[in-house]
Amino acid sequence: MSVTPPKFPLNDRFRGFLPVVVDVETGGFDCMRHALLEIAAAPIEYDENGLLTVGQIYSSHVIPFEGSEIDPKSLEITGIDISHPFRDAKDERAALDHIFAPIRQAAKRNNCTRAILVGHNASFDLGFLNAAVARVGHKRNPFHPFSTLDTVTLAAMAYGQTVLSKAVMAAGMDWNNDDAHSAVYDTERTAQLFCQIVNGWGKPL
Repeated sequence: MSVTPPKFPLNDRFRGFLPVVVDVETGGFDCMRHALLEIAAAPIEYDENGLLTVGQIYSSHVIPFEGSEIDPKSLEITGIDISHPFRDAKDERAALDHIFAPIRQAAKRNNCTRAILVGHNASFDLGFLNAAVARVGHKRNPFHPFSTLDTVTLAAMAYGQTVLSKAVMAAGMDWNNDDAHSAVYDTERTAQLFCQIVNGWGKPL
């Protein structure tokens, strides 16, 4: 099936990279020991007016990898119930396939060479993503292995805030604490924050 190319492809905006906002929810802070429990990703593309906008969000609950650890305090924060009968979690390989396929399509659609991860404290999300890729031996990871775009830095520059909730509110957007620490919600808000800051800055000279 042919795909209509966008009116404004993104290949010339970020040095050939497609920004993709990613958020992960985990069983702790150590990407080598603690389980990846949720992942969500949203490609950033131009709208009809040439402004950055949030694309479709793709997400998956993830089955903890064999031998992984889960800190109960992390589950208290995220509210994740890994034994919930309707959680519909995928193993790491299937979860990555579910996320990576539409990202590769978005990169191709925008004439980009690969994706670059956008995150709030992006190194944390990229660390867990790369660890999962290594565990399953995934050969089609669309993301740059170490470069990121971090909304902590952008929000500090634009609003003087580094905490996601405070930065979102400083940007004039709503924040719901009851929905926070869901990979989908945090991805959506981070993506909206990224778009607002970069659109306000304008295109490079």
